[in-house]
Amino acid sequence: MTPDATARRGHALRAAVEQDLIAPDRPVVGLLDVAGVEEAAAALREAFATPGVAVTHTFAVKAASLVPVLRLLAGLGLGAEVASPGELAIARAAGVPGDRIVLDSPAKTVAELREALALGIAVNADNPQELGRLDDLVAAGPTSSPVGLRVNPQVGGGSIGAMSTATATSKFGVALRDDGAERWILRAYADRPWLNRLHTHTGSQGVPLDLMAAGVRAVYDLAERINAAAGRQQITTLDIGGGLPVNFASDEVTPTFGAYARVLRDTVPGLFDGRYGLVTEFGRSLLAKAGTVLARVEYTKSAGGRPIAITHAGAQLATRTVFAPDAWPLRVTALDARGRPKGGDPVVQDVAGPCCFAGDLVAGARPLPLLAAGDLVALLDTGAYYFSTHFAYNSLPRPAVHGYAVSPDGEVAFALVRAAQTVEELLAESGGEQGEALTRLRTPVRSS
Repeated sequence: MTPDATARRGHALRAAVEQDLIAPDRPVVGLLDVAGVEEAAAALREAFATPGVAVTHTFAVKAASLVPVLRLLAGLGLGAEVASPGELAIARAAGVPGDRIVLDSPAKTVAELREALALGIAVNADNPQELGRLDDLVAAGPTSSPVGLRVNPQVGGGSIGAMSTATATSKFGVALRDDGAERWILRAYADRPWLNRLHTHTGSQGVPLDLMAAGVRAVYDLAERINAAAGRQQITTLDIGGGLPVNFASDEVTPTFGAYARVLRDTVPGLFDGRYGLVTEFGRSLLAKAGTVLARVEYTKSAGGRPIAITHAGAQLATRTVFAPDAWPLRVTALDARGRPKGGDPVVQDVAGPCCFAGDLVAGARPLPLLAAGDLVALLDTGAYYFSTHFAYNSLPRPAVHGYAVSPDGEVAFALVRAAQTVEELLAESGGEQGEALTRLRTPVRSS
């Protein structure tokens, strides 16, 4: 019998110690459950599978900008949603074909747009000025790229303001409910027969499913009005974004892709009648549950009667958790030096990171078995963002990331996804080869 996700993680944590992936000189490492990623991708495909409806699932590269991760997902049938030249380069290095890539950056340069059109990449224009740039590029030569317009349906925000993209004043897309906006949109499509998609992205952590569906409904209704005005099926594809929230409180996967698809079928039944192709852009919900950060406890101490464990996982990895702990809490598991769950009565303690500021805590006042120097902590549900969105505070190096597979008998095989950053690489990023650059520019001191 194949181990479930919780059992696989337990095997991997012990094996990481046994196989020296974590050690005194390698005090933090990222672990990614390959089977967990495969299960999430299969659940996504199954949830949206509808006879007669062409669905393209893309992965939001910002959630894990690692070439092996994208190559794995590409093999599972997913494309890539990119928002920068770097993310596009990563997607292409992973072998994602141009016709399965979507470019969504709100600040695309002319060069980025030109490259996307040359590669047949789908482009969602963010604003009227960008659409004007596309006018010039499309006029200069034919392209196979689908081109759409991103619309902000202005249906409201979720519980995390910074993650809410469909508020009245969101920076993304054309604000649909602003005065004159819909009239401008209808004219934009009437004037551009090559404009054939609509895009929205309402979801994110803290956004409920009904609000996500309301955003999709608004854009679906807009597509119907555009097509009616055009007298033909001008809009052929609706890109409904991603943003399915993740449960960070337990191992339960909730909400599921299936639950979201059911809400969409109830709220926007026409979405699945075959007249429109669909594009999705999920990220966090595909990878979060599959990842774990494992870190050594270097020291323990006490302040004001509060035990504190100083570990090697802090703001450099768990940036959102450290700076917005109420919005981005993480589960922390206490382990002994062999990677096994630590016993003992829970003791309220702080789990701190290595960064040199007082707020660098991944868990504050958390009841856990009392940690000791040499123990380990596991930060759960960290497969998305925590591995690749590194915060280079104190010039802390990026840790290694390893994927793992677990056999039915519990044997664990690891594969290196990204090597740990070296001191030499840190120096290069810090201008090491340009050490004399500023001294050469100093104004010479004049003698009196």
